[in-house]
Amino acid sequence: MRIMGLDFGTKRIGIALSDELLLTAQGLDSLYRKVLGSDIEDISKIAMENNVQEIVIGLPINMNGSYGPKTKEVLEFVEELSKVVKVPIRTWDERLTSVQAERVLLEADTSRAKRKKVTDKLAAQLILQGYLDAKKKGLS
Repeated sequence: MRIMGLDFGTKRIGIALSDELLLTAQGLDSLYRKVLGSDIEDISKIAMENNVQEIVIGLPINMNGSYGPKTKEVLEFVEELSKVVKVPIRTWDERLTSVQAERVLLEADTSRAKRKKVTDKLAAQLILQGYLDAKKKGLS
C-alpha cells in the first residue's frame, strides 16, 4: 500500500509517493497540466500503477486560515478527482510548502531552470511527508 501526495499548481501538479511502510515520501514527477479530464486520467493511471490506497492533496490555506480562490480551485479538483479515483482523498494544509521547497533548492545551489522543474515535486513530497508524520503521531 502507498499514499500519493499532490501539489496542485497552476502549471504543474507535483506528485510524490510514500514507501510501502508509509514512513517516507519520495518525489515522483511533475505533471504539466493540460485539461482537467486529462490531468485526472494521468493521476488515476499513476495511482493504479503504484497501488495507491489514499491520496493527499495540499490545500493552500491563507496564513490567517481563510480560503482564497486557489483553495476553492483545489477543492473543485478534489471533487472531480473523487469521481474517477476510488480511493480516499484527503486535503492537507500546505501553507508555505512551495516556499520551503524553493528554499531547499536554493540552499542546494540548484539552477533556476532546474528549480522550476522540481519545485512542485518537492512540494508534493513535503506535503506527503507532513501527512505521514502526523499519521505516525495519530494526528491525522
